[in-house]
Amino acid sequence: MSKNAQWFEKLQTVTPWGSGTCSKRARLTPEEPSVVVKGSGCRIWDADGKAYIDYRNGLGPITLGYCYKAVDDAVIEQLKSGISFSYPTPLEYEVAEMITKLRPHFGMAKFLKTGGEACSAAIRIARAYTEKSHIIQIGYNGWLNSLASSARVLPGQKLSGGVPGVPAGISQYYHTASFGDIDKISALFDEYAGDVAAVTVAVDYAGFYGGKEFYPTLRALCDKHKALIICDEIVAGFHYAMGGASEYFDFESDLSVYAKGFANGMPISAVAGRTDVMKVCDYGGKVVVSSTYAGESLSLAAAKTVVSIFKTENVIDHLWKMGELLISNINMLFDTYGIPLVYKGAWPVMSLSAKKEAPEGCADAFTRLAFKHGVSLYNCVYINYSHKEQDINETIERLESAMKELKA
Repeated sequence: MSKNAQWFEKLQTVTPWGSGTCSKRARLTPEEPSVVVKGSGCRIWDADGKAYIDYRNGLGPITLGYCYKAVDDAVIEQLKSGISFSYPTPLEYEVAEMITKLRPHFGMAKFLKTGGEACSAAIRIARAYTEKSHIIQIGYNGWLNSLASSARVLPGQKLSGGVPGVPAGISQYYHTASFGDIDKISALFDEYAGDVAAVTVAVDYAGFYGGKEFYPTLRALCDKHKALIICDEIVAGFHYAMGGASEYFDFESDLSVYAKGFANGMPISAVAGRTDVMKVCDYGGKVVVSSTYAGESLSLAAAKTVVSIFKTENVIDHLWKMGELLISNINMLFDTYGIPLVYKGAWPVMSLSAKKEAPEGCADAFTRLAFKHGVSLYNCVYINYSHKEQDINETIERLESAMKELKA
């Protein structure tokens, strides 16, 4: 057995799914690596020593690149002074101030560790502020919050009924709707008249540009029913724009959640929003949002450095340019070789879709061959700052070889 295969078998015996993160479990073995032992820039290496140009980026958090020196140096320097303390560090103020400057309407920010946890905090804050119960969810807002019947329990994966492990009495307060489906959202507001606390909304990758019309309409609808809008910017933040989809479309949320992207892989998330709303979880407020590791200093040191680099080096512009170079060429090659697949969305994070005429398993067959030819892909492509033009051109060459093999 290869080392990859050995690790795959070992992991299944000691942890459910073979990984603490369900989406990190290899599906397309033996071509797909079961474990990664090293990363540098935009490349990773598996246990057998094979290198891949990577577009999974830790499922989104690696926005600058693996082992990015400035970030690593900041973490190492802070490590000399300590990791966690019994009081806040100055870093907690400095990074919170940076987060509140992402959008002009933000007044306060609070740190946690994961995106799902931060979404849960935002939902609790919204309920306390509005004194209402029901939540309408658009997109995947983390496993903690996938509570509605027919919820999206993983990215791109929906249940057909109730959620195992969630009592029906809890599920009844959570409702799902699709990005852009104003009619469904409006109907839910009517059905639970006067008792909808908030709509949580994560932008649809493939339908990204629909946000231009959808966000203002959603804002008007929520204002009409006196409900809050929670923007789940876990993926959109520090990819499409620093502030996420709400910044790109110049849209004001009441609360926003950030996680993947602003610490280049270090574990940290943030809830940010209007001061009057955030005061609900202030000292003496209605709600307690508290975690021992929320102010852990290594992640804050990384975040301070990452946000500074994004501001001074125009990282976002690079993500858009490299994404366009990569995806426009891949889509052109799909057409050239008659492969019924297409990447849709906006350049920094593009979603792979099968066309109507595509045979079952076509997308998996392409992705499997991409791994074989040394390109690590996911159901969406993430660009990071270490993807340079030569890396993109090399990727295109490798994927063309994969397409030729698929066509044959």
